[in-house]
Amino acid sequence: MSRLVVFGDTLLDSDVEGTVDRLCPDAPVPVVDVQAQCWRPGGAGLAAVLAACAGHDVVLVTALGTDPAARRLVDLLAAHVEVVRMPLRGTTVCKTRIRAGGRSLLRVDAGDGRAAGAPTRDCFSTVLREADAVLVSDYGRGVTGDSTVRDALIGLARRIPVVWDPHPRGAPPVPGCRLATPNEAEAAGTLAVDAGGLAAAAALRECWCCDAVAITLGDRGAVLATAEGCIAVPVPDIEVSPDRDPCGAGDAFAAAVTSALLVNSSMRMAVAAAVRAASQFVAGGGAASMRSLPTGQPSPGRLSAFDVVARLRRRGGRLVATGGCFDLLHPGHLSLLRQARALGDALVVCVNSDESVRRRKGPSRPIVPEADRIALLEALEPVDAVIMFAEDTPAALLEILRPDVWVKGGDYTLGDLPEAPVLRRHGAQIVIIPLVSGYSTSRIVAAVPTGRRPENRRRRRENV
Repeated sequence: MSRLVVFGDTLLDSDVEGTVDRLCPDAPVPVVDVQAQCWRPGGAGLAAVLAACAGHDVVLVTALGTDPAARRLVDLLAAHVEVVRMPLRGTTVCKTRIRAGGRSLLRVDAGDGRAAGAPTRDCFSTVLREADAVLVSDYGRGVTGDSTVRDALIGLARRIPVVWDPHPRGAPPVPGCRLATPNEAEAAGTLAVDAGGLAAAAALRECWCCDAVAITLGDRGAVLATAEGCIAVPVPDIEVSPDRDPCGAGDAFAAAVTSALLVNSSMRMAVAAAVRAASQFVAGGGAASMRSLPTGQPSPGRLSAFDVVARLRRRGGRLVATGGCFDLLHPGHLSLLRQARALGDALVVCVNSDESVRRRKGPSRPIVPEADRIALLEALEPVDAVIMFAEDTPAALLEILRPDVWVKGGDYTLGDLPEAPVLRRHGAQIVIIPLVSGYSTSRIVAAVPTGRRPENRRRRRENV
């Protein structure tokens, strides 16, 4: 397994999810009724987790403190990556988004932490010696400015791919980097002259002495400058909701392009693959889809879907996934889940969000809200992890999970599955499991107005 080393600043990101149905009486601002709070690694930590989910052995070199937020970060990272600490001066940087209806209403930032020295020398030397590629994920908090780290990166750039994702408040890329990946605003802020697009990429390549520069342009793709010239890399034909959450797209791009260079892809192919991966990441819900356990609902020992995938990939296990609404769990669901789990080493269940269920089933569904459906599934013995998706199909999420086996119930055929092209592209096996006769949520819902099954009503009439 290839070893990818991520250098950079790690943040603690949090989403407070709630609902809004009124304004505050003393100010014209929405009142958010909080339903859950979820945490995830941000910055270099997110890039490292995404690289680990792609199947790499990842080491994260980052500055971490000892405050409660840092301890939570360590817990979140532990299942995915090996962490090599640098000292941190100050408190962990925390970024909290207040969200409702799938949209961010407000972001609150706290923490003033900055890197304050180099990693322990012996451990650091081992990490450098075993690295097959390096991703530098700079969030302007001092890791890339440390002289020991910079000297090490200059040496590494001479023998392995070094990809540098810069930040306006961070240090410039070291000479000899294989690729630098600024976004459009970062590129404009670095250049002293007014240059855009292909010209900006070419100018930055000369300025930073890199082999190549790819400027990411959001939903317009990227522009790439190499020694052979400059090209535009468009976004592939992937359906993305207008209400998409682009948070983390840059980290998804950087992790994907480094992964591609690890397997000796050409620069053009690597950037095209990264544009696709970032687009799929956003289509799948962005960083908000990478949920940790919600506050107030602790599940000791329960891992997130991405934790399960990362651990399984490390030991070469077989990942099984299935998906659906799972509204009103019944014995048919349980039979499917048990049979699915028997096909591999871990089972991840992809669950439609409430809005997704309503679009598929009508305004009266779901009967059971998404938080309760997830909790019920997590309590079942065959299920290793549950993850929610807000789209009509799980195709975008499957681009990230990349299961070895995809299971659906017998009410589907291969021709009915819109996610089939994604699964085939990644070599997944598709298994259709026969339904348990007599059980379906629709039949249960149809019986609800009477309050009793038909045979019970007959018995009642006979006893009168």
